[in-house]
Amino acid sequence: MRLQRFESERRPGWVALEALLVRARGKPGALGADGVRELGARYREAAADLALARRAFPAEPITPALEALVARARQAVYAEAGPARSPRRFFTTGLWRAIAGLGPFLAVSALLFFGTIGLGMLWGATDPDAARGMVPGGFLDAADPPRGDRGLTAAEAGAFSSQIFVNNIRVGLLVFAAGILFGVGAGLLLIYNGLIIGALLGVALEVGTLLDILRLITAHGVLELSGIVVEGAAGLALGWALVDPGRLTRRAALAARARPAMAVVLGLVPFTVLAGLAEGFVSPAGASWATVLAVGFGLGFAFWGLVVWRGLLTRDARSRGLGQP
Repeated sequence: MRLQRFESERRPGWVALEALLVRARGKPGALGADGVRELGARYREAAADLALARRAFPAEPITPALEALVARARQAVYAEAGPARSPRRFFTTGLWRAIAGLGPFLAVSALLFFGTIGLGMLWGATDPDAARGMVPGGFLDAADPPRGDRGLTAAEAGAFSSQIFVNNIRVGLLVFAAGILFGVGAGLLLIYNGLIIGALLGVALEVGTLLDILRLITAHGVLELSGIVVEGAAGLALGWALVDPGRLTRRAALAARARPAMAVVLGLVPFTVLAGLAEGFVSPAGASWATVLAVGFGLGFAFWGLVVWRGLLTRDARSRGLGQP
């Protein structure tokens, strides 16, 4: 394609995008729902034009001009994805929209993780000797105490609960980071850690300590496992940007998805702290089953309720960019 033809055909779209940015004045919400959708569409078109310009016209003045326009548009499109923009807005709408925008990646992450937990539990219950080889020693001691042991002391219960808490946080961060390996790394880590957790529960079921284990981990575990699923989905979304960048270059597609994905991971930090409080004050305290279930599933219901209420039901074109494969 010749430069003159490229400019004549694509310039009207750039002019329209520039006009939208002027109208928005840094606040895309001022454009209204239709304006926001048009802004997102114009941004994607301009980003694709930039990718073409970099390949075909790298030395022409039009290319740096397009780079500047696309950079401004990206800032506007993903304005709510960054926690530094407005903490109040981020934690009341931006975070939940970004999570809801992960869409199919959430489903895939949950299927890989909870599916392998189920398979691991079946394996641990039917072939506990083989499953024990996969479970870390500290976890195995709690699930399958030495013969004659009447159970965990309060201190041991607290230590076991803390081990689970720290492990789940580490797993979530690793799963997200591994997404850069075209999503394969995130998927494999979800499967591997699901098998470990499932094998632990299966061994506990076989030896009769399953209820004790669940009582120790439910209060904080529901929220933590939710975090792993979300971080896994964010990692898969990063990987998909490399597998199928659409009309963008892989670098541009990855950059477009990295910002909201990282915002999701950072936004989960307060919920990690909340799970830690549940782990510290409820799990090792010998709380009743009613208390453990109320805290664990109450936190989980509140988290996913916010994803639906403040995310799925209110998200607009700006927040759908992360989750579309």
